Amino acid sequence: MLDHDPTPAEPRDIDPFVAHRRLLFGTAYQMLGTVTDAEDVLQDAWIKWHEVDRDSVTHPKSYLVRTVTNLALNRLTSARATRETYVGPWLPEPLLTTATDAAQETEMADTVSTAMLVVLETLNPVERAVFVLREVFGYSHAEIAGFLDKPEATVRQISHRAKNHVHSRRPRFDADPSTRTEITEKFMAAAQGGDVNALMELLAPEVTLWNDGGGKVTAARRPLFGPDHVARWLLGAMAKPTSAGVRLESACINGELGLIAVLGDYRIGALTYDIRDGYIENIRFQVNPDKLAGIQRRADGESAGVSVGE
Repeated sequence: MLDHDPTPAEPRDIDPFVAHRRLLFGTAYQMLGTVTDAEDVLQDAWIKWHEVDRDSVTHPKSYLVRTVTNLALNRLTSARATRETYVGPWLPEPLLTTATDAAQETEMADTVSTAMLVVLETLNPVERAVFVLREVFGYSHAEIAGFLDKPEATVRQISHRAKNHVHSRRPRFDADPSTRTEITEKFMAAAQGGDVNALMELLAPEVTLWNDGGGKVTAARRPLFGPDHVARWLLGAMAKPTSAGVRLESACINGELGLIAVLGDYRIGALTYDIRDGYIENIRFQVNPDKLAGIQRRADGESAGVSVGE
């Protein structure tokens, strides 16, 4: 037997990989922080799934989660070395998300927000895997031990350490949707209108802006600090000849309301930000064209999507 899982057997008329694809993508994405790598992991997992002897798999869901977890672990370990030589700040890939109700939106924002993904980058690969499986998807320590081939006691220690690490670094931000909507609309109007004073009024005194161009496009290679510096840089970027015709549109990005920069029919950037006490405290501006797959619409008009559970 290749796995263990207390859940009931899945319906036989639906391929388990298809049935659990959103869960598998969510696991890979939250472990890797990139849509492209997550999709690559799913492709590898699909191949492994169709090569395995199905009679030896008692619980397909557990087998698939275990496969995706270990594939993501391998990819994350090699990716960390690559990120050490990355040009400028490294930010997670933004992902368009949807929520069917307020409760789900709050849960989504807490688990896949850009701020959370940035914090998860400070964990080592195994800690990140344990945290995601335990705190996001609710797997028991025993189940995770089976996924990772580690003693349950070891997994408990890793889980405790990772949880404390994340909680000590996870900042407190306002989650009131109406406040976020109001600030987002004002931010968009000030940025598109070139009103530096109105933009500065929305920014916290300690505001910081990270801009990820990855060396592919022009971007600030160091974080920018302070309302004046951040506001003037943003308006300067909007005023460049290469930005002519760019418009900002609001969108749900990683479970929170943010902004998409659109040129013609193509989305060329994503702004996500944290709001505390009515002010924008952190801005993350992703413009690396290699990292925007998650904000492009599919042919069927749907976003890639991510699941925080089933």
